[in-house]
Amino acid sequence: MKYIKYKTDIQNSGDDNVFWVTMSDLLLGLVVVFLVLFVFAITGYTQARVSEQQKRYEVTEKIVEELQKNNIKVEADKFSGKIKISDLELFELNSWELSSKGKKYMAKFVPVYINSIMKDPKVRDNITQIIIEGHTDSQTFAGAKSEEEKYYKNMELSLKRANSVAKYIVFSDFEGKKAYQKDLFKIISVQGKGPSNPVIVNGKEDYAKSRRVELQVMFKENSLLPNKN
Repeated sequence: MKYIKYKTDIQNSGDDNVFWVTMSDLLLGLVVVFLVLFVFAITGYTQARVSEQQKRYEVTEKIVEELQKNNIKVEADKFSGKIKISDLELFELNSWELSSKGKKYMAKFVPVYINSIMKDPKVRDNITQIIIEGHTDSQTFAGAKSEEEKYYKNMELSLKRANSVAKYIVFSDFEGKKAYQKDLFKIISVQGKGPSNPVIVNGKEDYAKSRRVELQVMFKENSLLPNKN
């Protein structure tokens, strides 16, 4: 009887081992599945980001080409899609109203910039925003008596300057605008960044470059753009 009992214990022990081996295989399988799904998710996210950057690059390249054809000078970052305009082109010192020089510049810039983006329906239908950002340098603002007031006045100035550019775009009348005017008004966005994003050159802030207005086009995820050719 002892022998039989011993055999039974061995058999039960073997069954327990089979159970735990099976659970280990199951857990290992779940881990492998999780890792595979994680890799696919990361790959898909990376591809979406690359696609987004590619779209911005292609559209910005097209915008820059059109601006250059019309002898309009801008600084462009094709990878971020940002078109940068120096405040010296647009405003007087500490003012947010477009100067006479600024109005002349905008009269040339706006039709070329907006038509380059909005004329092609395949591009226009995939745009989520045209962001207009105002920036200032970090120098002391005239009349500011504290760091808080200095920050607030710079922030206020940057927002008002961005709004002046947006206002010009909204109220200006140029060829082609009426065809997509409603779509244009839905996607214009205005932001004031103040001195929060200075331009650094050789380890120091370049005050002249920090004072600027930037325009950037944002696209829907997984949107398609026409081929360049």
